Amino acid sequence: MAATPETVHRLAGRGLKVLIERGAGVASGFHDNAYSDAGGELVDANHDAWGDVRGVLCVQPPSPERLGRLSSGALLMGLLSPHSAHHLVDTLVSREVSALALELLPRISRAQAMDVLSSQASIAGYKAVLLAAAALNRYVPMLMTAAGTIQPARCLILGAGVAGLQALATARRLGAVVVVSDVRPAAREQVESLGGRFLAPPEEVPTPGEVGGYAQAASEAFLVAQRQQLEDQLAQADMVICTAQVPGRPAPRLISEAMLNCLRPGSVLVDLAVAQGGNCACTVAGETVIRNGVTLIGADALPSSVPHHASALYARNLAALLEHVLDSAGLGGGNTSPIPPEPLPFNLNDPIVDGCLFIHGGTCRRPDVLGIDVLNNGGAA
Repeated sequence: MAATPETVHRLAGRGLKVLIERGAGVASGFHDNAYSDAGGELVDANHDAWGDVRGVLCVQPPSPERLGRLSSGALLMGLLSPHSAHHLVDTLVSREVSALALELLPRISRAQAMDVLSSQASIAGYKAVLLAAAALNRYVPMLMTAAGTIQPARCLILGAGVAGLQALATARRLGAVVVVSDVRPAAREQVESLGGRFLAPPEEVPTPGEVGGYAQAASEAFLVAQRQQLEDQLAQADMVICTAQVPGRPAPRLISEAMLNCLRPGSVLVDLAVAQGGNCACTVAGETVIRNGVTLIGADALPSSVPHHASALYARNLAALLEHVLDSAGLGGGNTSPIPPEPLPFNLNDPIVDGCLFIHGGTCRRPDVLGIDVLNNGGAA
């Protein structure tokens, strides 16, 4: 859900009127009466208010039919997959609807409360370890019993971003011995502070750095050296969690099909990057594949498996961004100064607004994200 009773109450206090479709929050544990008690107004799912609203908060883009009913100057906020949003851009540009794509939010300290990718990646990293532990054919912690000592499971995590670090913390809580591989040498301190062992990247080739808080794409030469380094670790691993992703690019292939033969039967691999092509060969989005006794889990939507807290965090991220948009435009909060019904103004000098305002005034402001030279008034050239 893009709004919870907590954030509805928060936005209503800013002078906004919030409409909630009936039953929209039930699957996430938020009932209609909680929304109405918080100051929201309940409407039927087939309501005709789309042409009147000044903004839409979404998780993923609404249907083209609904978007086509939005009036000029309306605002769409959510995870819009801007790197592959050609059809969405055409619709919004033609309707002159503005769009804030949360994937484009700059990773600066002032934007931390709005960072949707981090809040959802944290959930994915946590749940990935639980899935691996549940599918594993052995204990995770070390146990000393009358029948002898059980050695702890070994967990290999690829990528020390938000998802990888949360996976590390969760695996350590369960009692696993954890090794983390990342292309950035600077990740060592974070990994070791959480009790993991850092697998330093190969030194014989230039190592990728970091841009805007994200790891840069690695060269093929680096990936070849990294795969050779990982083979020994795979032979010892009981659980493997793959989290390496680069925004707007296919996920780096870190584990080849041949490397899967290094894993022992009974081990489990969870690929969080499967929707972007996968870090591992043979993983399939949304499916569990058994290959030579190894369980390969294509985990493409793990935040949705923890819907209550995923919604709570996501809604807070959206509310924080919307409040920032209002504040940066000089629109104060409180019921004494309600938001005017005109289209919301945007302060393009603000780095947060400028960074994620994807579409505005009938123009795609970030054609570079789409990989094209010009996109204006519904056409690409």
